Amino acid sequence: MILAADIGNSNITLGVFRDDDLLFESRLATDRLRTGDQYAIELLDVFRLNGLDDPKFAGAIIGSVVPELTNIFADAVEKATARTPMIIGAGLKTGLNIKVDNPAGLGADLVAGAVGAIAKYPLPCLVMDLGTATKISVIDQNGAFLGCTISAGISISLDALSARTSQLPSVSLEAPKRVIGTNSADCMQSGTVLGTAAMLDGLSDMIEAELGQTVKSRVATGGLAKDIVACCKKKVSFNKYLILEGLLIIYRKNA
Repeated sequence: MILAADIGNSNITLGVFRDDDLLFESRLATDRLRTGDQYAIELLDVFRLNGLDDPKFAGAIIGSVVPELTNIFADAVEKATARTPMIIGAGLKTGLNIKVDNPAGLGADLVAGAVGAIAKYPLPCLVMDLGTATKISVIDQNGAFLGCTISAGISISLDALSARTSQLPSVSLEAPKRVIGTNSADCMQSGTVLGTAAMLDGLSDMIEAELGQTVKSRVATGGLAKDIVACCKKKVSFNKYLILEGLLIIYRKNA
C-alpha cells in the first residue's frame, strides 16, 4: 500500500492506495502547533478506523503548501508507516514541464493536480482547485504547466463578509434557488456560490482567448468544488481525488 498526503492550509487530505485502488480518503485539520507524535497517533487512529489494524506500507509521499509543517508531518508518517516519505520538491521527478517564472516555487498541490489531470483528461486542460484559495491551473496541449490564477477561496470570502460587517450573518455554503436574493443569507449565497461559478466561467473564456485555442477539458477538485461547478454554465468534471491520484503517479515515477 501507498500513503499519499496533501497538506493544505485548512486540511491534510490522506489517501491509501492498493495498486490503483483508493482504499479510503480521510482528512485531518491542519494544526501548525501539533507535534509529530500527535500526528502519528492520529494517522494510526485513521488506519484503524478504516480497517487497517496492521497496515503494511510499501511507501509514502507528501505534497505540502505549509512548509513549517512538512518535516513534522513527514516524521509522523515515518513513525506510522515505517517508511521514509517522498516529499514533493526539488530533486523529485514529476514529469511536468513547468513554464512559470520560478518553477521551484510552484505549490505541491498545483503540481500534483496537474500531473493527475494530464494522465486522465484531454489537453489543453484547466484544473480548478477550490479550497482555501480558488486556483485555476492552465495545462497546454503538450502537457506543460503555463501558469494559473489565484483568488480568495469561498470560505475566506464568506468569513470576511461576516467578520467585517455588522449585519451580515454566517451562512452555509449552498446554492440559492434564485440569483436575486430577498434575504441576507440568500444574497450572500448567491454572491459567493453563483459569483464563484460565474468567475470560473468567465476566466475560462479569457484563458481560451489568451491561449488562442479551445480548452478540451475542465476538471475541478477541492473540498468546495462539487457544489460550485454544478452552477457553472461550462462543462466541468468533478474529481474529488485528483491531487491524491497525482501524488500516486509522482510516487511511482520515483519509486
